[in-house]
Amino acid sequence: MNLSSSSSVHLLVGWPLFLLATAICSAEDEPPKPASPPSVRFDLEALSKTPAVFPADVAPAEGVKAHFFEGAKYKGQPTRVFAYYGVPKDAAAEPGKKVPAMVLIHGGGGTAFDRWVKVWNARGYAAIAMDLCGCVPVREGNQWKHHEHGGPRGWDASFTQLDEPVEDQWTYQAVSAVALAHSLLRSYPEVDADRIGVTGISWGGYMTSIVAGVDSRFKFAVPVYGCGFLGENSAWLPAFEKMGKEKANQWLRHWDPSVYLKDAKMPILWVNGTNDFAYPMDSWQKSYRLPGSPRTLCLRIRMPHGHGPVGENPEEIHAFASQFLRGGNPLATIMEQGHKEGEAWATFKSDVPIVKAELAFTLGDGKWQERKWESAPAEVDAKTGRVSAKIPEGAKVFYLNIFDNRNCAVSTEHVEIQNSK
Repeated sequence: MNLSSSSSVHLLVGWPLFLLATAICSAEDEPPKPASPPSVRFDLEALSKTPAVFPADVAPAEGVKAHFFEGAKYKGQPTRVFAYYGVPKDAAAEPGKKVPAMVLIHGGGGTAFDRWVKVWNARGYAAIAMDLCGCVPVREGNQWKHHEHGGPRGWDASFTQLDEPVEDQWTYQAVSAVALAHSLLRSYPEVDADRIGVTGISWGGYMTSIVAGVDSRFKFAVPVYGCGFLGENSAWLPAFEKMGKEKANQWLRHWDPSVYLKDAKMPILWVNGTNDFAYPMDSWQKSYRLPGSPRTLCLRIRMPHGHGPVGENPEEIHAFASQFLRGGNPLATIMEQGHKEGEAWATFKSDVPIVKAELAFTLGDGKWQERKWESAPAEVDAKTGRVSAKIPEGAKVFYLNIFDNRNCAVSTEHVEIQNSK
């Protein structure tokens, strides 16, 4: 949305496989558009059943269990999905106590990570992290070891699988694996089935965006970086061009998150950085506008891209989970935003003190990934719940960030001034 100079809007508020430069498509060669409604149907009744569990000969970190669970059939044969599972120490020590839980979706080039499970266990949550590419977390050269009961290779390998039956393509298999992991998690006596969230990083954020529209049982979702509209602007534009328009359209109709996001019913926290190489701000904005459920944005200036603390452990994700699963203090809510006569403003509600705010802006245009972002202090009026800042002359795009006393950032939508009327 491009806001005019006197407008306002009410808000409800991984690892990369390869580094690809984004391409600019000409008006004569418009990128393929994703279709709606979804052209793929998932067997939700089957996916809601508890899958069978099998032992796994992989040594996990202390306090974490390793196992396989039964996945969707691949080429008519049963599959097994590797997963790590862990519970908080107090849950293990108190039989009968039920705890909230998280489903963790790794990024491209990743696998199930026991350390990520332990991050959430330490916070008081049970957690399951599964591998989505038919692998176990054992290195075999420069790849994870593919096991004999695994399904298809994943991520961008899905671009080459379009001639296979839909059920044998990677995204179908991976979405099914996430839903089955959720069903398994819900079956454990120590887990409160009504308090389970999902988060994923990079390609895992892409997957989270699809799962949010497929599996309505989740209490909330947090895609980190990943979003939809990959055929309009993303790191994979050269891959779509190489596929040709027909194949690219086919992939987008089946597997672009934009096809599924409108069906998401749970609150969603969208986490990204201004210069993300893979999932740029324009596609990200189009994606978060699709669901009709409440949304919260966290757009950090130049947030790095990756697993580890940068993608797994932002405090905003912890606060969002606590808000919906543990009754914790919620993140701030942006109520309205607008700009007039060179001033950007927003109103907010917050149960915790807002201690500062900033105007994030760029004077540049061109590729989103290459724009230089700057910040300037913004005024916070705690009594009225209003934040405001002067928009620097020449700014092409801007948005506001507000920070609470936990240093959690909540963002307004970004506004492109050059397109305003």
